[in-house]
Amino acid sequence: MSFISVFDVLGPNMIGPSSSHTAGAAVIAGLAQKMLAPPLTRVEFTLYGSFAKTYRGHGTDRALLGGILGFSTDDRNIRDSFEIARQRGLDFTFTPNETETDLHPNTVDIHMENAAGQTLLVRGVSLGGGKVKIVRINGVEVDFTGEYSAVIAVHQDKPGVVAHITKVLSDRGVNLAFMRLFRESKGHTAYSIIESDGRLPEGITEELKTNPYIHDVMIVQS
Repeated sequence: MSFISVFDVLGPNMIGPSSSHTAGAAVIAGLAQKMLAPPLTRVEFTLYGSFAKTYRGHGTDRALLGGILGFSTDDRNIRDSFEIARQRGLDFTFTPNETETDLHPNTVDIHMENAAGQTLLVRGVSLGGGKVKIVRINGVEVDFTGEYSAVIAVHQDKPGVVAHITKVLSDRGVNLAFMRLFRESKGHTAYSIIESDGRLPEGITEELKTNPYIHDVMIVQS
């Protein structure tokens, strides 16, 4: 029998009526915004399944925007996230997609752009009880929860790159909890996701980028 914690029964501290549609939505967007250098100037949300049908009534739209703004699930500012986003000059849109039905019912695509013109597309899924998964980054299928601090290295699928990543982390005393590699196809773009038991040290991004095949590094602190 699997273990069920008190948090699975009671759910997270949150603003809004639904742990799946509000708390989970805020967590997904909060993870997404950590992957792109601030400040963000534009974000487009595409909602699927149950998210698409009920996002206004359940406050999923406000929760998603609140997460992009960096608000935690219990932050009362989520209620005013539309106005706060406008005050900060963040352009945002919500588009329900009810034609694609083969996805998890609580799925959202988040397309972000920052002031430097960089863009990132993240797909997240709300699993219930405030738990989430990031399942796609820029079209590449991935799998991580954000429950641990994570390094996401975007690199070419070449021999020695993963060894370089693990050596840098080991030299800095990072204790690995999980490590997975996801790729488009052999020899093309790959995402190495390394989750750590503790917070990741400062300056690790620059050390990882000393390998010429590593194109970008995202740090997501839990």
